[in-house]
Amino acid sequence: MHSARVSAALGRGLLAAHLLAASARATSLYSTYSFNPLEHLAGITPSFEPRDPPTLPSPPFGCTPARAALLVRHAAIYMNDFDYEESIEPFLRKLERHGDIDWSRIPGLNFLAGWTPPFADADMEMLTRVGKLEAAQLGTSLSFRYPGLRLPRAVWTSSAERTVQSARSLARGLETADGSIGVTVVDEGKEAGADSLTPYHSCPAFDPSAGTEQSRTHRDRFVRPVLARLNALAPAFGFNATDVMGMMELCGYESVVRGASPFCRPDLFSPDDWLGWEYAADIQYHYNMGYGSPVAGAVGFPWLNATAALLLADGGNAAARDLYVSFTHRELPPMVAVAMGLFNNSDFGGTAEGINATMPADRINHRRAWKASHILPFLANIAVERLNCSTATGFEGGDYFRVLVNNAPQELPTCADGPGTSCSRRRFQEYLQERGDLFSGFSEKCRVKYKNSTDVLSIYNS
Repeated sequence: MHSARVSAALGRGLLAAHLLAASARATSLYSTYSFNPLEHLAGITPSFEPRDPPTLPSPPFGCTPARAALLVRHAAIYMNDFDYEESIEPFLRKLERHGDIDWSRIPGLNFLAGWTPPFADADMEMLTRVGKLEAAQLGTSLSFRYPGLRLPRAVWTSSAERTVQSARSLARGLETADGSIGVTVVDEGKEAGADSLTPYHSCPAFDPSAGTEQSRTHRDRFVRPVLARLNALAPAFGFNATDVMGMMELCGYESVVRGASPFCRPDLFSPDDWLGWEYAADIQYHYNMGYGSPVAGAVGFPWLNATAALLLADGGNAAARDLYVSFTHRELPPMVAVAMGLFNNSDFGGTAEGINATMPADRINHRRAWKASHILPFLANIAVERLNCSTATGFEGGDYFRVLVNNAPQELPTCADGPGTSCSRRRFQEYLQERGDLFSGFSEKCRVKYKNSTDVLSIYNS
C-alpha cells in the first residue's frame, strides 16, 4: 500500500512536471514579439490610437454624451521645416555628395541605390493626401461617436494652411450635406494673448528651443552603437548623429506620403534604437511644452477653462451648439495636458518638485507617463465630454464630465467620482478652480509686454 501511494505521488509529480514543461513550451511557442517604429516617432508619429490606458472609449453604461469639445492637431504633413533644415536636408545633401558609393552592395542600406526623397520644396508644411483622408475619417468617426449631438455650423482653426486644410477635411467627413459645416479661421498672431489657438506664439516666455541641450545629451548616448554599426557597413559615408536623426525622421514622413518607408526596416534600426530616438524627442518635448516648461500649464489653461465653460453652461449661446472642434499645431495639446494634470511622471497634481529628474538624459525612463507618441501624433485630439447619466450607473443621476486623449479615456487627478473615468459636475467645477489656482494669469506668467493682452480665450463666444 505504501509503495502504491509513493508510486501515485511520483506519478502526480511527473504529471505536474510534464504539464509545467508543456506550459513552458506553449508559452515559448505562442509568445511573439512585434515592434512598430511608426508608433514611437513622437511628433512625427502617424495618426493612431495608442489605447493608453486601454480603457473603454464608449461612454459608461447609463451615460449619453450631451455636449463635447475637441482640440485637434493638424493631420500628416509632407515635412516640418525645422526637421528638414536640422537633420533631413543635411543627410540628403550628404547622400548626393557620396554618389560614388555603390549602396546596392551594402546590406541594410542597399535600398539607397534607387531611393528618392518623397517630397519637393513646394510640399513643405503641406498636408499629405493621407492627412486629408485621415482628417475626413476623424470627422466621420465623430458622427459615430456622437450620434445624438447636433452637428456644428463651423469648426475653428488656426490660420496656417495645414490646419485650415485639416479643418476643411474633417468638416467634409462630418457634415451630412456638402458645405453645411464651415471653417472659422483664427489668426496666428503674436500679440493675441490667450485669445487664439496658438497662444504660445503670444507668450514671450515660451522658449521653442528649450530642451535642446538635454535632448542632445541623450541623443549622443543612444546613437553611439548605431553609428558604430552603420560606419562599419559604409565607412566612406562617415555617418554622424545628424544623419541618423534624419534617417529616422524619414521613416515617419515618407510613410505618410508613400504608405511605407525603407528607413523603418528592422535590419536598419532595431527596436532599442527607436526607443532611444523616441526618448530623446520626449526629453525635448518635456522641457519645451511639457512639465519641464515653466509656462506650459499657463498657455494650456485658457483652452481648458473656455471649453469647460461651454460644456457647463445651460441655455443662451451654449444651447445653440453641441459639438466644438478646433485645430491647432503640435505645441498646444501637450500644454493643455499639463494644464489638466495628465501624463505627469511624478504626481497627478502637476506641481511636484524635481519633475525634471523623471526625464534623465543618461538613461531611458521606460516607465514614464510622458510619451509624445501617445500624446501628439498627427491628428492628435483631446476631447472633453459632458455626459448625462442615469442612476443605472450606480451613481446619482445628472451631469458628469470626462476627458479622452486620442480616444482613450483619461482619469483627471482629484476628479474621478463618477462612472468610469468621469467626475461629477460639482467636483469638475472644483477641479477647474484648482487648476486655475495653479495656471491662471497667462499675461503675467508669459511676461507679456505688448498692449491689450488677455488671459481669456473668447473665440467661441461669437
